[in-house]
Amino acid sequence: MRRILIFFLLAVSGWAGAQNSLEGTILKYGSNKLYLRSIYGEKTSVIDSAVCDTAGHFVFKLTSRLPGSYRVQWAKDGYVDLIWNREDVKFTTTVKNPDDSLKIISSLENRINQAFSKMDRVNQEKLQLLTPVIDFYPVKDAFYLSAKEEMEKTQRNQIQYLDSLVKLYPNSFAVRVAKVYQNPFIPASLNKDERITFLKQHYFDKIDFSDTSLLRSMVFVNKAISYLSIYSNNRLPQKQLEAEFIKAVTIMLGAASVNPEVFKFWLDYLVGGFDKYHFDEVITYIADNFQDPYACEDQPRKTALQKKLETFKKISIGKTAPEISAPDKNGQPVKLTAINAEYTLVVFWSSECPHCTAMMPKLKEYYDNQKPKRFEVLTVSIDTSRAAWTGFLKEQKLTWLNVSDLKGFNGKPADDYNIYATPTMFLLDRQKKIVAKPNTARELDQALRDFKLIP
Repeated sequence: MRRILIFFLLAVSGWAGAQNSLEGTILKYGSNKLYLRSIYGEKTSVIDSAVCDTAGHFVFKLTSRLPGSYRVQWAKDGYVDLIWNREDVKFTTTVKNPDDSLKIISSLENRINQAFSKMDRVNQEKLQLLTPVIDFYPVKDAFYLSAKEEMEKTQRNQIQYLDSLVKLYPNSFAVRVAKVYQNPFIPASLNKDERITFLKQHYFDKIDFSDTSLLRSMVFVNKAISYLSIYSNNRLPQKQLEAEFIKAVTIMLGAASVNPEVFKFWLDYLVGGFDKYHFDEVITYIADNFQDPYACEDQPRKTALQKKLETFKKISIGKTAPEISAPDKNGQPVKLTAINAEYTLVVFWSSECPHCTAMMPKLKEYYDNQKPKRFEVLTVSIDTSRAAWTGFLKEQKLTWLNVSDLKGFNGKPADDYNIYATPTMFLLDRQKKIVAKPNTARELDQALRDFKLIP
């Protein structure tokens, strides 16, 4: 360890001569184009581009850019993420396996990041091997005691190593990132359940949520994912899993609440993530208990995040569904509230969505075979092509209510129902209250059976 730290001290002279450039060579890439992307959480944005010379060499100038993580990308899966903190960055890598072949020629920040990441990866693999030994090996055996000692020693060595880096380079972006990735020390005396409880309670103890510069990296996203994984259990039914995630969300947002910007970042990330996987109860809980700290009630226009949260409240189970008013294929207006049926199934779909088109024939069979007719179907297309929309209706002979404003995801119905993907479905009772929100064809089938709408 001492030799590594001495190496960093010798390299610190390169820190002082900061040059605003990021220079690299992508071996075997040739005279092709690549892009420089800024990183903000899981989102990346193109900020520059360059064409390599015949050797795959390029240079980006980073004058006036903020310190943080940047991505050099040449293909969908071809990229390297690097740290820039007002120093010259120079590296080489290969087109294939760029992370494994990455060599830092000049950049103290990236040497620190590479060394810590390697140590952390090795130590985590070691801890994963030691943990089951401690859980299942006979406690009176000498090997058991050695395993416990090794588990704690491994953790202490990494913590001491990181503490040394903090003292040497207090302004290092890479060191501040490493501090977030560092997990809390877990006593070897704890059993499996106690370890999980300990992690849930102490995971964020030493994280500096006031450091908003770290948002210009993926560290807060990765930390959120790793914390949620503690609560995740594929064997749990969705209701129980959602209850677990609600506990996680409460602790996460409580920890981040010391800083409005980081709090908003996590709030937005969690809402988007749970929305993507249709964890509606978690979304409803977030909407009921947290709000965007920058969304003041007296603002003429609320933030997009706050608007999304308020919309989630309106489309939760038990609430009256928002009105839908859109033209049918003949241009005649159709209103949801004008539908007189015991139940109404609202389906947001697209002719370009394979899951939607595969589901329609079965839904048509259910609809056509009703005796007596108990539910109506209102399909709201988010197509932007009239020909594609009406062509599919004609081909499949869909005789239920079909509407579209041909504005895609930007239309009012899609906006009112927070539609970001298709199919998205809502089953309503006679009063137009939401009684079910099936996400798949299988869940739709179950919901229709639950309400005895199909045999």
